[in-house]
Amino acid sequence: MPIPSPQTDVPLATAPGRQTAVFAGGCFWGTQAVFQRLKGVLDTTVGYSGGTAETATYAQVTTETTGHAESVEVVYDPSKLTYGQLLRIFFSVAHDPTQLNRQGNDIGPSYRSVIFYANPEQERIAKAYIAQLDAAHVFPKKIVTQVTPLKAFYRAEDYHQDYALHHPENPYIEVCDRPKIEALKKQFPELFVDYTGKH
Repeated sequence: MPIPSPQTDVPLATAPGRQTAVFAGGCFWGTQAVFQRLKGVLDTTVGYSGGTAETATYAQVTTETTGHAESVEVVYDPSKLTYGQLLRIFFSVAHDPTQLNRQGNDIGPSYRSVIFYANPEQERIAKAYIAQLDAAHVFPKKIVTQVTPLKAFYRAEDYHQDYALHHPENPYIEVCDRPKIEALKKQFPELFVDYTGKH
């Protein structure tokens, strides 16, 4: 059963375009694997956001000293998908928003749950949705997702891009990420699209 839609959202745009949303919710392989399978998503990139360091590499971020979180930049067409719909997927399928500084066995602030808003509208919709979900007790625990301004997004190394697609046999992908893709397909069939890589 999917979680409720946001009561506060923007209407679908009347003309096609490109808008960007950035989310962090655990290992970015799985988050990307979910968002790249949504109708209306034009592109996804994994990277690092939310830290104080001027740059970010996987080796630096995994030391948990840079403040960055593993993030996914989602470029979408606002005439096909709303920001609120992206948030609904983020909270229901992409990760567990009640786990603080971890997702499953991945532990540390780099795996924290964050919505990086690019403008006041994204901030308003995100905060309203968290309040709505908490008030309705949709999750057994309080949502710990941070809502913070997007300052910078650093693209991750090439080998992390589309990782789940290129390494389906990786045990981590099978255990952690395949179930997310299946959940997306089952809960949101009208939004699900197969992903075969960048064209």
